[in-house]
Amino acid sequence: MTAQLVYSQEELCRSHDYASPQVVAGHRLHGGFDGDGRYVPPRALVREPAIEAWTRALRARGGDLLAADSSLLGGVRYPNEAQQKFLLQNGLGQTFWNNLTITGMIEARGRLLADMSFPEFQDIVDEDVSEMAIGHLNKGLLWAHGVDEGGEPERGIGGHDVMWFALRDLAFGPTDFPKPVVPERIGRPDAEKQEEPEIPAAYEQTINFLLNLLMIEFRAEIGFSFSERLLRDPELFCDRREEAEEAADVVCRIRADEEIHVRSLRLYLGELRSVHFRTRDGNLKPGREIIDDSWQRIVHWATVEQPKLAAVESRKLLSDRILKHPDGERLLERFLALEDA
Repeated sequence: MTAQLVYSQEELCRSHDYASPQVVAGHRLHGGFDGDGRYVPPRALVREPAIEAWTRALRARGGDLLAADSSLLGGVRYPNEAQQKFLLQNGLGQTFWNNLTITGMIEARGRLLADMSFPEFQDIVDEDVSEMAIGHLNKGLLWAHGVDEGGEPERGIGGHDVMWFALRDLAFGPTDFPKPVVPERIGRPDAEKQEEPEIPAAYEQTINFLLNLLMIEFRAEIGFSFSERLLRDPELFCDRREEAEEAADVVCRIRADEEIHVRSLRLYLGELRSVHFRTRDGNLKPGREIIDDSWQRIVHWATVEQPKLAAVESRKLLSDRILKHPDGERLLERFLALEDA
Protein backbone atom coordinates (compact mmCIF):
# COMPACT_ATOMS: atom_id res chain seq x y z
CA MET A 1 0.00 0.00 0.00
CA THR A 2 1.40 3.40 -1.03
CA ALA A 3 1.93 5.80 1.86
CA GLN A 4 -0.02 9.06 1.83
CA LEU A 5 2.27 11.98 1.03
CA VAL A 6 -0.22 14.79 0.29
CA TYR A 7 -2.29 16.26 3.12
CA SER A 8 -4.72 19.09 3.72
CA GLN A 9 -4.21 21.70 6.43
CA GLU A 10 -7.19 20.30 8.29
CA GLU A 11 -5.55 16.87 8.41
CA LEU A 12 -2.15 18.14 9.54
CA CYS A 13 -3.70 20.17 12.36
CA ARG A 14 -5.98 17.41 13.65
CA SER A 15 -5.60 16.33 17.29
CA HIS A 16 -6.35 13.04 19.01
CA ASP A 17 -9.59 12.49 20.89
CA TYR A 18 -8.36 12.99 24.44
CA ALA A 19 -9.77 11.14 27.43
CA SER A 20 -9.06 14.27 29.47
CA PRO A 21 -7.66 17.75 28.72
CA GLN A 22 -4.44 19.19 30.12
CA VAL A 23 -5.19 21.62 32.94
CA VAL A 24 -2.35 22.96 35.11
CA ALA A 25 -2.67 25.51 37.93
CA GLY A 26 -6.07 26.51 36.59
CA HIS A 27 -4.83 27.01 33.01
CA ARG A 28 -6.43 25.10 30.11
CA LEU A 29 -3.46 24.01 28.02
CA HIS A 30 -3.11 22.29 24.68
CA GLY A 31 -2.79 18.55 24.28
CA GLY A 32 -4.36 16.04 26.61
CA PHE A 33 -4.23 12.55 28.04
CA ASP A 34 -5.25 9.14 26.72
CA GLY A 35 -7.21 6.57 28.69
CA ASP A 36 -4.07 5.41 30.49
CA GLY A 37 -3.14 8.92 31.58
CA ARG A 38 -0.30 9.32 29.07
CA TYR A 39 0.24 12.79 27.61
CA VAL A 40 -0.48 13.15 23.88
CA PRO A 41 0.81 16.28 22.05
CA PRO A 42 -1.61 18.54 20.17
CA ARG A 43 -2.15 18.37 16.41
CA ALA A 44 -0.23 15.10 16.24
CA LEU A 45 -2.85 12.63 15.01
CA VAL A 46 -1.88 13.05 11.35
CA ARG A 47 1.18 15.31 11.60
CA GLU A 48 3.41 12.68 13.22
CA PRO A 49 2.58 9.87 10.74
CA ALA A 50 3.01 12.38 7.90
CA ILE A 51 6.50 13.31 9.14
CA GLU A 52 7.39 9.61 9.25
CA ALA A 53 6.01 9.03 5.73
CA TRP A 54 7.92 11.99 4.27
CA THR A 55 11.07 10.85 6.06
CA ARG A 56 10.80 7.36 4.55
CA ALA A 57 10.21 8.87 1.11
CA LEU A 58 13.24 11.15 1.48
CA ARG A 59 15.45 8.21 2.43
CA ALA A 60 14.09 6.18 -0.45
CA ARG A 61 15.29 8.96 -2.77
CA GLY A 62 18.77 8.74 -1.25
CA GLY A 63 18.45 11.71 1.12
CA ASP A 64 18.09 11.95 4.88
CA LEU A 65 17.25 14.33 7.70
CA LEU A 66 19.75 17.10 8.36
CA ALA A 67 22.49 15.43 10.39
CA ALA A 68 22.40 17.46 13.61
CA ASP A 69 21.26 17.17 17.21
CA SER A 70 21.46 19.10 20.48
CA SER A 71 24.89 17.61 21.33
CA LEU A 72 26.25 20.42 19.13
CA LEU A 73 25.65 22.72 22.09
CA GLY A 74 27.12 20.49 24.77
CA GLY A 75 29.69 23.04 25.96
CA VAL A 76 29.81 25.33 28.98
CA ARG A 77 26.51 26.67 30.34
CA TYR A 78 26.46 29.67 32.68
CA PRO A 79 25.34 29.30 35.34
CA ASN A 80 25.93 25.57 35.33
CA GLU A 81 23.67 23.17 37.18
CA ALA A 82 25.71 23.19 40.40
CA GLN A 83 25.72 27.00 40.44
CA GLN A 84 22.00 27.24 39.80
CA LYS A 85 21.33 24.76 42.59
CA PHE A 86 23.58 26.78 44.90
CA LEU A 87 21.62 29.94 44.14
CA LEU A 88 18.30 28.23 44.86
CA GLN A 89 19.57 26.80 48.15
CA ASN A 90 20.71 30.24 49.30
CA GLY A 91 17.55 32.21 48.71
CA LEU A 92 18.67 33.48 45.29
CA GLY A 93 15.99 31.85 43.17
CA GLN A 94 15.38 34.88 40.95
CA THR A 95 17.84 33.62 38.33
CA PHE A 96 15.98 30.33 37.79
CA TRP A 97 12.61 32.10 38.03
CA ASN A 98 13.82 34.50 35.34
CA ASN A 99 14.96 31.61 33.16
CA LEU A 100 11.53 29.98 33.28
CA THR A 101 9.79 33.31 32.65
CA ILE A 102 12.02 34.27 29.73
CA THR A 103 11.56 30.82 28.20
CA GLY A 104 7.79 31.31 28.27
CA MET A 105 8.09 34.80 26.78
CA ILE A 106 10.33 33.53 23.97
CA GLU A 107 7.95 30.64 23.30
CA ALA A 108 5.15 33.19 22.90
CA ARG A 109 7.10 34.80 20.05
CA GLY A 110 6.91 31.49 18.17
CA ARG A 111 3.22 32.20 17.55
CA LEU A 112 4.35 34.34 14.60
CA LEU A 113 4.90 31.10 12.65
CA ALA A 114 1.13 30.71 12.56
CA ASP A 115 0.65 34.20 11.16
CA MET A 116 3.46 34.37 8.59
CA SER A 117 3.22 33.45 4.93
CA PHE A 118 6.35 31.79 3.59
CA PRO A 119 7.41 31.68 -0.07
CA GLU A 120 6.49 28.53 -1.96
CA PHE A 121 9.63 26.51 -2.62
CA GLN A 122 8.02 24.94 -5.68
CA ASP A 123 8.56 28.29 -7.44
CA ILE A 124 12.34 27.90 -7.19
CA VAL A 125 12.93 24.13 -6.80
CA ASP A 126 13.36 22.04 -9.94
CA GLU A 127 11.80 18.89 -8.48
CA ASP A 128 8.11 18.41 -7.69
CA VAL A 129 7.67 19.16 -3.96
CA SER A 130 3.93 18.42 -3.74
CA GLU A 131 4.63 15.10 -1.98
CA MET A 132 7.28 16.55 0.34
CA ALA A 133 7.01 18.30 3.69
CA ILE A 134 8.42 21.48 2.11
CA GLY A 135 5.36 21.48 -0.12
CA HIS A 136 3.19 21.69 3.00
CA LEU A 137 4.88 24.50 4.94
CA ASN A 138 2.00 26.85 4.15
CA LYS A 139 -0.53 24.02 4.44
CA GLY A 140 -0.57 23.58 8.17
CA LEU A 141 2.94 22.55 9.21
CA LEU A 142 4.29 25.93 10.25
CA TRP A 143 0.88 27.04 11.51
CA ALA A 144 0.77 24.03 13.84
CA HIS A 145 4.33 24.73 15.03
CA GLY A 146 3.44 28.35 15.83
CA VAL A 147 0.25 27.48 17.68
CA ASP A 148 2.13 24.83 19.69
CA GLU A 149 4.40 27.64 20.90
CA GLY A 150 1.95 30.49 21.42
CA GLY A 151 -1.35 28.70 21.94
CA GLU A 152 -4.83 29.69 20.89
CA PRO A 153 -5.72 32.56 23.24
CA GLU A 154 -8.93 33.23 21.32
CA ARG A 155 -10.10 29.77 22.45
CA GLY A 156 -8.67 30.07 25.94
CA ILE A 157 -6.06 27.37 25.26
CA GLY A 158 -2.46 28.00 26.26
CA GLY A 159 0.58 26.74 24.40
CA HIS A 160 4.17 26.44 25.55
CA ASP A 161 4.21 30.06 26.68
CA VAL A 162 1.49 29.54 29.27
CA MET A 163 2.85 26.10 30.17
CA TRP A 164 6.15 27.69 31.25
CA PHE A 165 4.40 30.35 33.30
CA ALA A 166 2.18 27.71 34.93
CA LEU A 167 5.04 25.39 35.87
CA ARG A 168 7.09 28.35 37.16
CA ASP A 169 4.25 29.33 39.46
CA LEU A 170 3.80 25.75 40.62
CA ALA A 171 7.43 25.52 41.70
CA PHE A 172 7.89 29.00 43.16
CA GLY A 173 4.44 30.05 44.30
CA PRO A 174 3.80 33.81 44.62
CA THR A 175 6.91 35.99 44.22
CA ASP A 176 7.68 39.68 43.94
CA PHE A 177 10.42 39.29 41.34
CA PRO A 178 10.27 41.97 38.60
CA LYS A 179 9.51 40.92 35.05
CA PRO A 180 12.82 40.10 33.33
CA VAL A 181 14.04 41.66 30.11
CA VAL A 182 13.92 39.30 27.14
CA PRO A 183 16.74 39.42 24.54
CA GLU A 184 15.64 41.02 21.29
CA ARG A 185 17.16 38.17 19.29
CA ILE A 186 18.14 34.64 20.22
CA GLY A 187 19.23 33.49 16.77
CA ARG A 188 22.35 34.47 14.86
CA PRO A 189 22.42 38.31 14.68
CA ASP A 190 22.74 38.52 10.89
CA ALA A 191 20.29 35.67 10.22
CA GLU A 192 18.31 37.74 7.71
CA LYS A 193 21.34 38.87 5.76
CA GLN A 194 21.39 37.41 2.27
CA GLU A 195 24.50 35.28 2.04
CA GLU A 196 23.72 33.33 -1.12
CA PRO A 197 23.09 35.82 -3.93
CA GLU A 198 22.34 33.11 -6.48
CA ILE A 199 18.75 32.67 -5.26
CA PRO A 200 16.17 35.37 -4.41
CA ALA A 201 16.39 36.92 -0.96
CA ALA A 202 13.00 35.63 0.24
CA TYR A 203 14.12 32.02 -0.18
CA GLU A 204 17.56 32.62 1.30
CA GLN A 205 15.96 34.28 4.33
CA THR A 206 13.46 31.45 4.75
CA ILE A 207 16.25 28.86 4.69
CA ASN A 208 18.24 30.81 7.27
CA PHE A 209 15.11 31.23 9.36
CA LEU A 210 14.54 27.45 9.42
CA LEU A 211 18.21 26.78 10.21
CA ASN A 212 18.21 29.29 13.08
CA LEU A 213 14.92 27.90 14.34
CA LEU A 214 16.45 24.42 14.50
CA MET A 215 19.43 25.73 16.46
CA ILE A 216 17.07 27.51 18.85
CA GLU A 217 15.19 24.23 19.34
CA PHE A 218 18.48 22.48 20.17
CA ARG A 219 19.39 25.16 22.68
CA ALA A 220 15.91 24.90 24.16
CA GLU A 221 16.20 21.13 24.56
CA ILE A 222 19.35 21.54 26.69
CA GLY A 223 17.64 24.19 28.79
CA PHE A 224 14.50 22.07 29.21
CA SER A 225 16.50 19.07 30.41
CA PHE A 226 18.42 21.35 32.79
CA SER A 227 15.16 22.75 34.21
CA GLU A 228 13.59 19.34 34.64
CA ARG A 229 16.55 18.02 36.62
CA LEU A 230 16.48 21.00 38.97
CA LEU A 231 12.73 20.69 39.52
CA ARG A 232 13.08 16.99 40.36
CA ASP A 233 16.06 17.48 42.70
CA PRO A 234 14.84 16.36 46.16
CA GLU A 235 17.12 18.92 47.80
CA LEU A 236 15.35 21.84 46.10
CA PHE A 237 11.86 23.33 46.47
CA CYS A 238 11.56 21.34 49.69
CA ASP A 239 8.44 23.19 50.87
CA ARG A 240 6.79 22.71 47.43
CA ARG A 241 8.07 19.28 46.51
CA GLU A 242 4.79 17.97 45.08
CA GLU A 243 4.23 21.11 43.03
CA ALA A 244 7.83 21.02 41.73
CA GLU A 245 7.33 17.42 40.57
CA GLU A 246 4.20 18.44 38.71
CA ALA A 247 6.13 21.33 37.19
CA ALA A 248 8.77 18.85 35.97
CA ASP A 249 6.01 16.73 34.43
CA VAL A 250 4.86 19.79 32.47
CA VAL A 251 8.42 20.29 31.19
CA CYS A 252 8.35 16.66 30.00
CA ARG A 253 5.17 17.36 28.05
CA ILE A 254 6.72 20.42 26.42
CA ARG A 255 9.73 18.31 25.46
CA ALA A 256 7.42 15.74 23.84
CA ASP A 257 5.87 18.52 21.74
CA GLU A 258 9.29 19.92 20.82
CA GLU A 259 10.51 16.53 19.58
CA ILE A 260 7.95 16.89 16.78
CA HIS A 261 9.35 20.34 15.95
CA VAL A 262 12.94 19.09 15.80
CA ARG A 263 12.06 16.12 13.59
CA SER A 264 10.04 18.42 11.33
CA LEU A 265 12.81 20.99 10.93
CA ARG A 266 15.46 18.34 10.27
CA LEU A 267 13.09 16.90 7.64
CA TYR A 268 12.44 20.24 5.91
CA LEU A 269 16.17 20.96 5.75
CA GLY A 270 16.98 17.43 4.65
CA GLU A 271 14.50 17.77 1.81
CA LEU A 272 15.93 21.14 0.83
CA ARG A 273 19.43 19.55 0.74
CA SER A 274 18.12 16.87 -1.60
CA VAL A 275 16.65 19.11 -4.29
CA HIS A 276 18.06 21.54 -6.84
CA PHE A 277 17.45 25.28 -6.80
CA ARG A 278 17.00 27.34 -9.95
CA THR A 279 19.46 30.21 -9.65
CA ARG A 280 19.10 33.76 -10.92
CA ASP A 281 21.26 32.97 -13.95
CA GLY A 282 19.11 29.99 -14.95
CA ASN A 283 21.40 27.24 -13.67
CA LEU A 284 20.65 24.52 -11.14
CA LYS A 285 22.44 24.44 -7.80
CA PRO A 286 22.30 21.44 -5.40
CA GLY A 287 20.44 22.35 -2.25
CA ARG A 288 23.12 20.81 -0.04
CA GLU A 289 25.58 23.52 -1.14
CA ILE A 290 23.22 26.24 0.05
CA ILE A 291 22.07 24.50 3.24
CA ASP A 292 25.47 23.25 4.41
CA ASP A 293 27.26 26.58 3.99
CA SER A 294 24.62 28.47 5.96
CA TRP A 295 24.40 25.77 8.63
CA GLN A 296 28.14 25.83 9.28
CA ARG A 297 28.02 29.59 9.86
CA ILE A 298 25.15 29.20 12.33
CA VAL A 299 26.89 26.32 14.14
CA HIS A 300 30.08 28.38 14.50
CA TRP A 301 28.14 31.27 15.99
CA ALA A 302 26.16 29.06 18.38
CA THR A 303 29.09 26.94 19.58
CA VAL A 304 32.04 29.36 19.49
CA GLU A 305 30.94 33.01 19.46
CA GLN A 306 27.64 33.16 21.36
CA PRO A 307 28.56 31.03 24.44
CA LYS A 308 31.54 33.24 25.27
CA LEU A 309 29.48 36.42 25.04
CA ALA A 310 26.62 34.93 27.06
CA ALA A 311 28.94 33.61 29.80
CA VAL A 312 30.62 36.99 30.30
CA GLU A 313 27.29 38.80 30.46
CA SER A 314 25.73 36.23 32.82
CA ARG A 315 28.76 36.19 35.13
CA LYS A 316 28.59 39.97 35.56
CA LEU A 317 24.81 40.05 36.09
CA LEU A 318 24.83 37.19 38.62
CA SER A 319 27.82 38.54 40.52
CA ASP A 320 26.04 41.87 40.96
CA ARG A 321 22.87 40.08 42.08
CA ILE A 322 24.67 37.88 44.63
CA LEU A 323 26.55 40.85 46.13
CA LYS A 324 23.22 42.41 47.09
CA HIS A 325 22.67 39.49 49.48
CA PRO A 326 23.56 40.26 53.14
CA ASP A 327 26.24 37.56 52.93
CA GLY A 328 27.06 38.41 49.33
CA GLU A 329 30.86 38.34 49.31
CA ARG A 330 31.07 34.88 50.88
CA LEU A 331 28.33 33.49 48.62
CA LEU A 332 29.94 34.96 45.51
CA GLU A 333 33.25 33.31 46.34
CA ARG A 334 31.54 29.94 46.70
CA PHE A 335 29.46 30.53 43.56
CA LEU A 336 32.53 31.32 41.43
CA ALA A 337 34.31 28.25 42.81
CA LEU A 338 31.60 26.13 41.16
CA GLU A 339 32.36 27.46 37.67
CA ASP A 340 33.25 25.01 34.93
CA ALA A 341 36.84 25.21 33.74
